[in-house]
Amino acid sequence: MIMKREDYYQWAERAARWGAEYLSTLENRPVRAQNAPGEIAALLPAAPPEHPEAMETIFADFERIVPGGMTHWQHPRFFAYFPASAAPVSMIAENLTAVMAAQCMLWQTSPAATEMETRMVDWMRQALGLPEGFQGVIQDTATSANLCAVLTMRERALGWRGIDSGMVGEKRLRIYASPETHSSIDKAIRIAGIGQQNLVMVATDGEGALDPEALREAIDVPAGVVLCVGGTSVGASDRLRPAIEVAREFGLYVHVDAAWAGSAMICPEQRGLWDGVEGADSVVFNPHKWLGAQFDCSIQFLADPEPQVRTLGIRPDYLETLGQTEITNYSEWTIPLGRRFRALKLWFLLRAHGLEDLRQRIRNHITWAGEAAAAIASLDGFRLITDCRLSFFTFQYQADGEDANAATERLLRAVNDDGRIYLTHTIHEEQFVIRFQVGQFECRREDVLLAVDVLRELASGINPRARNGR
Repeated sequence: MIMKREDYYQWAERAARWGAEYLSTLENRPVRAQNAPGEIAALLPAAPPEHPEAMETIFADFERIVPGGMTHWQHPRFFAYFPASAAPVSMIAENLTAVMAAQCMLWQTSPAATEMETRMVDWMRQALGLPEGFQGVIQDTATSANLCAVLTMRERALGWRGIDSGMVGEKRLRIYASPETHSSIDKAIRIAGIGQQNLVMVATDGEGALDPEALREAIDVPAGVVLCVGGTSVGASDRLRPAIEVAREFGLYVHVDAAWAGSAMICPEQRGLWDGVEGADSVVFNPHKWLGAQFDCSIQFLADPEPQVRTLGIRPDYLETLGQTEITNYSEWTIPLGRRFRALKLWFLLRAHGLEDLRQRIRNHITWAGEAAAAIASLDGFRLITDCRLSFFTFQYQADGEDANAATERLLRAVNDDGRIYLTHTIHEEQFVIRFQVGQFECRREDVLLAVDVLRELASGINPRARNGR
């Protein structure tokens, strides 16, 4: 029997009950999916059904197949990638958005979505301490915001000829950044037609921050500069003020990627990390990473929206709002025409928690990460590779006489096969290191300290001679 609209309440209630049980039992599940490649696909029919199937059957198959094949990003012991951390109130807002199923591409298609987006972006501007005058738009992810910024850099440098006549015959353009910038910058350079060879990686100092003098020496062809606050690999941050001053000497557009660390700027004591940010042209951060907004939700702030709107905006007759010529249509600020109602979950989140509760959660994560880093550093065979940067650090393990890279990789495999916690790795200065990041919305201190116990236990298991010092 085909599900009818009048059946919606029954199945929405059933889904809500399942969701409540799922959230209440998360900590009893392995954090990372324990499946082999192809295992889930083998449970799915190779061809689509010709006739309707009962919702009972579909829902039962969901329960049987899907949860066990997922890595649980809302698990309190998810210490791997910067999390897509979702407060329960944000999940409720996302459900309401799904029910309305609106396509919010224009003001006239969803006035509430457009006007709430304007207000929520300004609420976040105030919360982060950015100056008045910055406006912004909610993107899906920082990858999209980074691409928008790079495209704007390109067109600004070309006098907006690229969007008209293309790149053929135009001068060479270069973007300048540190090696700590996210790989989405590389992707943006490629998509924008600038070319990977024209992404110039500028030398950094001992802490991984871009060297302003090296930037000055590197600049020979204009386009723009990308700076990072809280790099993904090891959490490095550029010193914004001196780097932006150099960029201004050459008239270069500056974009700041603070996708993860930007959320911590709601805490005034952390804002030294992006001192000088008010001089940037574009800034992005992800409320879905550390602030508790349901994925996806990324805010790009713009000192002046006009260059980006000029680069991306297009308004054919069929998208005109009759009688309104100066109306804001955020689809003209971004790449997709179609847009989701992302502002609603921010509205729910900020009202239900308030900034002070969100600040306290971030402060807790920073404190607990510091405790974990100190405890791990005291274990036999362990050493920190990068100190705690906000709530993020990296470390290595070396068993007796074994290569540190090989031992660390072996430990990481044991950790993720064990399932109680989830960690990931990176390569830093030719070393295989484990990344540890505290940031899941409902994480507790005991979850963080349990991770230390798991590491001690598993290290002893792969190296029986290890002592259990702390």
